[in-house]
Amino acid sequence: MKAVIQRVISASVTVDNEVISQISKGLVVLVGISVDDTDADVAVLSKKILSFRVFSDPSNEANMWKASIKDIDGDILSVSQFTLAANTAKANKPDFHLAMPTEPSRKLYAKFLETLRRGYKPGKIQDGKFGAMMNVSLINEGPVTFTLDSRKFEYIVPPEDNKNSLKKNKEGVPKSQKEALHIDDAM
Repeated sequence: MKAVIQRVISASVTVDNEVISQISKGLVVLVGISVDDTDADVAVLSKKILSFRVFSDPSNEANMWKASIKDIDGDILSVSQFTLAANTAKANKPDFHLAMPTEPSRKLYAKFLETLRRGYKPGKIQDGKFGAMMNVSLINEGPVTFTLDSRKFEYIVPPEDNKNSLKKNKEGVPKSQKEALHIDDAM
């Protein structure tokens, strides 16, 4: 699962000339879902987005990269974007064979939104319209833009455990990504 996150002053999504969602200071998150993405990718990416320090310290703006979206009580506008799963290495035309088909992608994207809402304040998470042709308007602050890929993170113990090492089982072998992140089957 891939995401492009942009720090914004404001953003909105328009469908058929109607504004369907808008945010003030926060993040625009463009999300691409690939055929092999799972609930574990949802958990990893949502956790990263909610804890990623891309804002200045609210008490001292000169201290950059000190605060997460939760720390500043910011908004998130999430937009599903299957083009992030495109293979652009061959020819001059994007290949979308690696993008998850519509219905399973819709379900996984809904789970992604649900996970963000459970990990933060539900009213702070806004959404575009899955599968629609959308106009996304934003004022990028900085500009600050990052790309995230759930498959490229080191799977670390969650921050509440205050460690930066992969949990290992009693045989000393790293646990699966699902076990290391304490992801239950309900997600």
